[in-house]
Amino acid sequence: MTGQPFLLGLTGSIGMGKSTTAEMFRALGVPVWDADAAVHRLYAPGGAAMPAIAALCPEAVGVDGVDRAALKAWIARDPTALARIEAAVHPLVAADRAEFIAAQPDAPLLLLDIPLLFETGAEAWLDAVLVVTAPPEAQRTRVLSRPGMTEAQFQMLLAKQMPDAEKRARADHVIETCSLEQTRAAVQALVDKLRAAHA
Repeated sequence: MTGQPFLLGLTGSIGMGKSTTAEMFRALGVPVWDADAAVHRLYAPGGAAMPAIAALCPEAVGVDGVDRAALKAWIARDPTALARIEAAVHPLVAADRAEFIAAQPDAPLLLLDIPLLFETGAEAWLDAVLVVTAPPEAQRTRVLSRPGMTEAQFQMLLAKQMPDAEKRARADHVIETCSLEQTRAAVQALVDKLRAAHA
């Protein structure tokens, strides 16, 4: 494994503590690539996705970059829109990720935070997958405490995601995020184990 970082994918359903867990890896000096942040960069003014989105949906692109509300409106009225956006944006996201990996040749371990990891088949190129999980009632409380979130929106988001039990069954590592202390200790133990094995 020498000369190539160990690629650990991080995923988990909404409200399971993925972002908090990623920050814990970052605090331990593990470089983190965030798929959502990559999309934000691509959609920002001057971002690489702007020409591709402009070609698909001109009204969704302006001086402030890509207008997500306009994209959502297009997706709502055109059943082919989402697939076309994904076909244009996914290669750009992959290029952003490849650039991140290439920039860290000496890191023993890299964390790749990918919300739809299993849904997009990313486990095929990762060395291992970590799933964060929490009891359903904790997940529900966390999500419904978000500004503007309703029970109906929560149920719709859950319906779009692979069930938590299935993610856990397919994972190489699982961390429960019931408390910050417990999560931090589990992250530390996993980082120590992977660094020792792949130094």
